[in-house]
Amino acid sequence: MEKMFKIYVYKEGEPPIFHNGPCRSIYSSEGRFIHELEKGNFYTTEDPDEALVYFLPFSVVMLVQYLYEPETSNTDAIGRTVVDYIDVISGKYPYWNRSLGADHFMLSCHDWGPRTSSYVPHLFHKSIRVLCNANTSEGFNPSKDASFPEINLLTGEVEGLLGGPSPSHRSILAFFAGRLHGYIRYLLLNEWKDKRDPDVQVFDQLPKGVSYMSKLKNSRFCLCPSGYEVASPRIVEAIYAECVPVLISDNYVPAFSDVLNWKSFSIQIAVKDIPNIKKILMGVSQRQYLRMQRRVKQVQRHFVVNATPKRYDVFHMINHSIWLRRLNIHVRDFHQS
Repeated sequence: MEKMFKIYVYKEGEPPIFHNGPCRSIYSSEGRFIHELEKGNFYTTEDPDEALVYFLPFSVVMLVQYLYEPETSNTDAIGRTVVDYIDVISGKYPYWNRSLGADHFMLSCHDWGPRTSSYVPHLFHKSIRVLCNANTSEGFNPSKDASFPEINLLTGEVEGLLGGPSPSHRSILAFFAGRLHGYIRYLLLNEWKDKRDPDVQVFDQLPKGVSYMSKLKNSRFCLCPSGYEVASPRIVEAIYAECVPVLISDNYVPAFSDVLNWKSFSIQIAVKDIPNIKKILMGVSQRQYLRMQRRVKQVQRHFVVNATPKRYDVFHMINHSIWLRRLNIHVRDFHQS
């Protein structure tokens, strides 16, 4: 892949909506990826004829920030911008039309990534959509779309976020802290917040003086419920803290599932089993837990954001996911039809 994979980034469009994205927020995954592609040090080519995939460099986060009308809840301006952009590049270049967009990709860590892509049917149904909101009930198709980890980098750096105590020094069985944000969190908070259980510690707001990061690093399992949408930065936070993530969601496709066996380093709990969290986690043997925690440490490098990308880190893993989906596309078939 490193030798053959070539990405052409369309030059059309102006910042801040195009060729730009946030690098210090819950949407930092989106901004950092765009930033690295724009630097042109990895995988990119200036010659569109030698490219294997074509990147549509709009940021859904920026589209929402500049074009969304909250007083009317109207998203038509966002949709028109994407439609107009596809019209521009399909009229100027031959690549979109010859594949109906199948060898093109968009990338979004905003909840509205799927909605934004729906304004162009071929973008939704044929293009590779790299989405944090990898929700199969909203049209995410794992055979052509790629799941993208949501990473909340408040400073833009991962310094101090990686690592944690050994398993023998983790006194909390399971931990979660977060505001009410969707039905699944409502169920979790309603079931566990007021139980004051020292094993399963669930908060909507941490007590004053209590460190969120310290809680993560002193927990054996970290609860990662979906919010309004399926993606959660808590999954990567848990992996960074070497805490076994517990995914509580419906219809979510975890990132890099093509190559990572999530069952080997995480627990997946159905929403209906939220009342049974403690029973389920207590049923994990010490030997099984140690094996899972060791694997969390092993896969951690695949979720790390580096100032300069390193082999096997999150930037390369995302590109690998795109590469795998490109292998399934035969552009000549569309060309002949």
